[in-house]
Amino acid sequence: MIVPITGNVVYPITLDPSVWIFDDRKIEFEKAFATSYEPEDGDDELKKAAERWNKEVSPKNYISTTNRGIGRSERKEILKRSYVMPIKPFIENAEPKSNARHAILMTRFGNETIALERLKNSFLLFSKEGKPLKEDGPVHLYDRDGSNQNNPIKGIQKIIVD
Repeated sequence: MIVPITGNVVYPITLDPSVWIFDDRKIEFEKAFATSYEPEDGDDELKKAAERWNKEVSPKNYISTTNRGIGRSERKEILKRSYVMPIKPFIENAEPKSNARHAILMTRFGNETIALERLKNSFLLFSKEGKPLKEDGPVHLYDRDGSNQNNPIKGIQKIIVD
C-alpha cells in the first residue's frame, strides 16, 4: 500500500497512504471539489533551505507537530468518510530537478504520463468511506478542478518524475 516517488528528483520518497487518515492535511472528498481549494504556495527558497538545515541539525524536527489528537467521536466520523490528500507538498519534498516536466504514473492497469504541473495540482484519493482502496488502489488521482472526477486515474502504485 505504499507509493514511491522516484526518477528525476533530488530525494526519492515513499508515500504511505494508510497513515493519511490521521493527517490534518486531508480533505473530505466532497469538499475538495465543492469549494475552490487552494494549496499553500511554496515558501521562498531561503525558508526551504533553513528547514532542510534544521532537519539535519536537530533530529526532533523529524517529528511532525502539525497533527493534533483525535477524539473518540471524531474518529468514528473519520472512518465513515472519503478523503483526498493534496500531492503538492510531497512532490515539493522530493524536489524535482529543474529539467523535470512529466510524471509517469505506474498503475495496476498500465502506465499513464501526465504533466508534472498537473500532478502537483492534484489530489490523491486514499480512503473511501473510511476504508483504504484495496481493489483499485492504493490511490486514485483527481485533478483539483474536478475535471476527471468521473474518470480518475486509479491503481497508482508508483510515480516516476521524468
